[in-house]
Order: sequence, then C-alpha cells, then structure tokens
Amino acid sequence: MNYTEKQKRRQESILSKIKQFRLFDDEFMSKVFEDDIEATEFLLRIILQRDDLTVTESKGQFSIKNLQGRSVRLDIKAKDKEGKLYNIEVQRADEGAGSKRARYNSAILDCNSLMPGESIENLPETYIIFITEHDVLGCGLPLYHIERTIKENNMTFDDKAHIIYVNGEFTDDSDIGKLMHDFSCADPSEMKYKLLAEKTGRFKNDAKGEKQMSKLWEDFLKEEREDEREEIAMNMLEDGSFSTIKIAELTKLSEARVQELAEDLKATAASR
Repeated sequence: MNYTEKQKRRQESILSKIKQFRLFDDEFMSKVFEDDIEATEFLLRIILQRDDLTVTESKGQFSIKNLQGRSVRLDIKAKDKEGKLYNIEVQRADEGAGSKRARYNSAILDCNSLMPGESIENLPETYIIFITEHDVLGCGLPLYHIERTIKENNMTFDDKAHIIYVNGEFTDDSDIGKLMHDFSCADPSEMKYKLLAEKTGRFKNDAKGEKQMSKLWEDFLKEEREDEREEIAMNMLEDGSFSTIKIAELTKLSEARVQELAEDLKATAASR
C-alpha cells in the first residue's frame, strides 16, 4: 500500500468516526456549540426551564488555570446578559461527573471571575451543569438541582452557586427528554429538535464541516498521545532513577516540559 492509499484509508476511517459522533461525545459537542450563541441559549433555556434567558458569550473547550497553574478545560463556558456564568460539561463516564469535580469547576469559575482588588460582592452567579449519559445520581429524575442549605432549618444558603445534573437516560416526550434523545443520536435526521439536527448535520454531511471535524479528531489524537507521554514522564520522575534529560529523550517531550512536570510533582508533594 503506497502513501496516498494510506492517507485515503486514514481519511475514510476518520470520516467514519465522525458519522458515529453524538452530542454525548464532548469533543464533538464542544465544536457544535462553540461560539454559537443561539445553540447555547437554546440548550440553557431547556435545562433551566426558562424562556427569558439571553446568552451573550459562548466558548467551547475553554481552558482556565488555578492559582497553582493547574488547568481545567471546560466543554462550554457561557455568559448571559445579566453576567451569570455557565459551565456545561458532557460526561459519558460516571466517574467524570463526581461531586468533587462539580465543586472544583465551581471554584475555578469563582477564582477567575474577579480582577485583583475587586470586591467579593461582585462574584457572579454561577451554574455548573453536567449532562451525563447515565443517571449518575441514581434516583431516576430528569434533573437534579444541588443547592447549599442551612442544615438546622432547611433554608437556602443563597451564595449564588448552583450545580445541575441532567440525566441522559431520561428520554420521554418532555423538553428535557427530547433533548437527551437528541444527545444520544448519531444521525441528525433522527433528532427531534430542528436546530440541533441542522447544526450537527453541518459537521457530518457538509464537506467544510467534515474538514473541521477531521482536524479536530487529528488534534484530539495528538493530545491523547501527548498525555500518554506526559504520564510516562511523571512515572519516571516519581521513580527518581532518571534525569530530566533522559526522560525527555525517552518520551520525546521537550526538556522544558519535563522540568515543568517535575515542578508540578514537587508542588503536589509539598501540599500533601
């Protein structure tokens, strides 16, 4: 098989994978909603059961760093006209939607919401929304709203931080049920909401959209390989038997990146 044939077969394989993508695949979902204010507003209005919400910003695969430099990548970060912030995450794996992950994402939004010296009173209202393929909380409800309460009298502790879980297994004829049905669809023609069908169709049935998704998939595979090399480097650093130069040579990472990983490892050990 020559190089051209290999490239053609590889491209056919990528396009086949694109056809199988669903909105429950976070890389695909982020691309579909990326910079699309109309689609993000549509999604939030259904989840929040509001028809008066106006989205002004929507970004997909948005990276934020904490004070120690550790970054978290949000599937969608959005803002409405009232200044409220929304982090929408899609999770196929149950362990990716745990309570501490929700807490961490909420904290990350808070820490990056204020300028130095700005009053705490200016903290925006935030919503952390997990759309999960399975009913991770296990009560059979379409939506789970998590709010802080005062234990002694069950009053709401109104800190303006909200967490919502959307149960992907709930697919009845309600608005949420139809939305979750569409998130489960690989074929846009089977979707119930026209807006979502049209938008996903652009990435599956349009040459320009397919090209965008092909690049996204190539980038994703590249990142996966990079993550694997960094994990190997971290294991070698923990072992302590290898120099940073040798680790860089064996993992094909830059010496600067290995040094960064070593510093991260030291910082983690010091915080324990």
